[in-house]
Order: sequence, then C-alpha cells, then structure tokens
Amino acid sequence: MPDRQRTFWTMTLWRDESDMRAFMKSGAHAKVMPRLMHWCDEASVVHWHQETQALPDWTEADARMREAGRPSKVLHPTPQHRELRYRAPRTTRSTPISPRGE
Repeated sequence: MPDRQRTFWTMTLWRDESDMRAFMKSGAHAKVMPRLMHWCDEASVVHWHQETQALPDWTEADARMREAGRPSKVLHPTPQHRELRYRAPRTTRSTPISPRGE
C-alpha cells in the first residue's frame, strides 16, 4: 500500500512457515532485499501466528509491528527507526487485503 511521503507498506500472509521461508530465499524477494538497506531510512518486519483465518487490517498490522516488530538494517536510519516510532499507516483509500486467488 503506498502511503504519504514515499512510504510503502507490504503485508504477506502464508499458510505455513516453510512456504514463507522458501519465498524469502528465492526469486525477486531474494534479489531485492539486500538493496533495502540502501533504499530505506526506516524499515521493519514482524512475524506472527494466529489461530483464525481472518485477515488483519492495517491498524492491527501496525499495532503488531510496534509491539513485536524489529527494525531492519538500513544504512542511513532516521532517529525514529530503532524504536519503530514511524508514522501510522494511512488507512483511508487503502485497498482491502484479499487472499490470493479470490
């Protein structure tokens, strides 16, 4: 989801951890992620398991990131980067998240 001031939010959902890790280590993701540290001044990641199949909204994802996320390595971090004190995601005009194939 593109946000204000060249901020981009991404979310992926997986049935199991082995599929997620296979994706991380292959294809476009594996090629692009080493460049993240050069492109970004803030970046973070969070990973969680949940019992339900209900998809989280952006507000829930933001809360999870702040509670359990970790900053990614970037070469020129902002002062807010380490403590995950980034702006909240803009949720108006965002696209609903749908499972692949639906």
